[in-house]
Amino acid sequence: MKHVFVETNWVVEYGAPEHLRPPKAVELMERAAKGDLRLYIPSICLTEARHPIRKGFNPRASSDSLRSYLAWASTQGALRVEDSEALRRVLDRYEGTVLAELGHVDERMGFLRKHPAIEVFPLSEEMLAYSLELSLQNLDLKPFDQSILAAVLVRGKALGAAGAYDIAFCELDGDLQPWDKDGRSKEPLTSLYDAAGIWVYGDFAMESPAKTPSFPEV
Repeated sequence: MKHVFVETNWVVEYGAPEHLRPPKAVELMERAAKGDLRLYIPSICLTEARHPIRKGFNPRASSDSLRSYLAWASTQGALRVEDSEALRRVLDRYEGTVLAELGHVDERMGFLRKHPAIEVFPLSEEMLAYSLELSLQNLDLKPFDQSILAAVLVRGKALGAAGAYDIAFCELDGDLQPWDKDGRSKEPLTSLYDAAGIWVYGDFAMESPAKTPSFPEV
């Protein structure tokens, strides 16, 4: 079985209102549910994801802007009354649907936490100690990213030691990807992932970069 780590960016995309969920993020969950792979999420990512989901997908800012335009267009005679009313009904339905979904964010986080195909794991003392150790290396990471990295590396090594193989990390955050914008290897990130036997993908389809045959499995 493939073992796949994800972090906050996947939780946000999967927790978005239904019409905004990227297909590849949904497909990753579907593959886990079918037993093709097992997902691993540091528990702090569920906590961090709540705010960007609720704020980033709140429809009121865009809806209010369009309502202001409708009011202006109606007074200027630039829009027929029946068209304006139809658009307002669509806006009301859209806003109500999205707000209702956002009201269930905690339930969606609970669904991920309890799903049998997902392991949501807390930061252990070993992970916290390793995070401090990583701060002494030339990684230039924010504290939260540093904690995520420590969690993934420590849990990944434990999986390898227990006999697991084909361990991956789907990471869309450039700070934690072991390559720069030009595709060149970044050190010491590359060596850290290699030592843990973790292949890093830059997408949720796990297509790029393609895993090399010579990659060291721990």
